[in-house]
Amino acid sequence: MVMGVEAKLLLLLLWVLCCRPARLSGYTSVIEVTNGGTWGSWAWPEMCPDGFFANGFSLKVEPPQGIPGDDTALNGIRLHCARGNAERNTHVVESKSGKWGAWSEPLWCPKGGFLVAFALRVETPKSPGDATGANNARFRCSDGTELEGPGLTWGNFGEWSDSCLKGVCGLQTKVQPQRGLLDDTALNDARLFCCSS
Repeated sequence: MVMGVEAKLLLLLLWVLCCRPARLSGYTSVIEVTNGGTWGSWAWPEMCPDGFFANGFSLKVEPPQGIPGDDTALNGIRLHCARGNAERNTHVVESKSGKWGAWSEPLWCPKGGFLVAFALRVETPKSPGDATGANNARFRCSDGTELEGPGLTWGNFGEWSDSCLKGVCGLQTKVQPQRGLLDDTALNDARLFCCSS
């Protein structure tokens, strides 16, 4: 049975209302991009501990596979969380990730800043052909610094998401599972959670 967008949103809402982890209730808003890929389904949300905000990120990226390989490009996003003005992470959160590629070294906001917005580079769906979904991510820090991940260059960056007033403290990813002999795209979209404390 194929579920429509409305049914998926209703199931997510029901899960959030009855089954979510206690920390998930502490967010004030969710920020999203408008160009996310179309394949896959939303995984579970992962949150920084209470009082922590993301001050860095790393990406899981599969390098180009050449012809006739199957490219997946961006497979995962990790947020590195800190409390106060710490310059390095003390906690890492990751929603679902694809199985391909390797994790990059973290990129950090300068001077104890925190992540507040993001943008995704997404390849336009192609059929037939080797589609990749999301290929890279950019994050904006609280001081205005922009950090671009070490992803691939296929597709285009969309517009920036809205900004979190006090910082990002969680994420949720949309990932297509492995499909065997069919074309794989791995990570297609993401949403971030804004927290007040």
